[in-house]
Amino acid sequence: MRNFKDKVAAITGAGSGIGRALALDLAGRGTHLALTDIDEATLDETRGLAQAKGVKVTAERLDVADRAAFEAHAARVAADHGKVNLVFNNAGVTVTGNIAELPIGDIEWLMGINYWGVVHGTQVFLPHLEASGDGHVINISSVFGFIAVPGQSAYHSAKFAVRGFTECLRQELEVADSPVSATCVHPGGIRTNIARNARIGTPLPEGVGREDLATEFEKAARHSPEKAAGIILRGVERNKRRVLIGPEAYVIDWVQRLFPSGYQRLMIRAAKRNQTPLV
Repeated sequence: MRNFKDKVAAITGAGSGIGRALALDLAGRGTHLALTDIDEATLDETRGLAQAKGVKVTAERLDVADRAAFEAHAARVAADHGKVNLVFNNAGVTVTGNIAELPIGDIEWLMGINYWGVVHGTQVFLPHLEASGDGHVINISSVFGFIAVPGQSAYHSAKFAVRGFTECLRQELEVADSPVSATCVHPGGIRTNIARNARIGTPLPEGVGREDLATEFEKAARHSPEKAAGIILRGVERNKRRVLIGPEAYVIDWVQRLFPSGYQRLMIRAAKRNQTPLV
């Protein structure tokens, strides 16, 4: 896909962060948008900003974990816009906590959004992407789809799964000579609200609060959502199988390649030095 003008893109998690940045970048390129988010207030803000760029924008509240709602949404998008060329499965949340104490409900909540939301979004839009004759699925994993750190077992479970799902999808599309392609995205530290909206699944150490977790995350989040969106769209233009965002993403990728199990010792030392769980 060399040109985004007059294409139609569906974006989940479009109310803020990378989702909003993608919407505005694409709108500036002449792409029409179908936006969703669980937060209607922030979604409405994104819709207004995108519409100001002169493209058609539809927006609706969507729980990506709800398969029936996602199916109905995809049908409405195809009817409203006449076609769908791109789907960005971007919606994501996180849960911090040790496995032994993590409530099963928190794990199910995260997997419903971070993994099943990607599966639903891919499957319900795939027939429409095929019909367009020029389609692309973009699924957001993470650098935490390469390595694991203590305290993020649920997040890793989803992001490792998204990586495997998308790599398999890309191969199956190529075997079938499909007009649709797929890209898996692995962001490093991006300044989004994910840490501030996180669920805390186990008790924090004495004197440590939610704000401390958000502050720790923000120290490591060196890149803007706008920068991330630009890198993602360049990756789509080049039909890349994998898109890494930030120097730390490349470092983590290579560390895992060079020390596929040994890297865990580094993570253990880092976790013991920190007073707060890694996010």
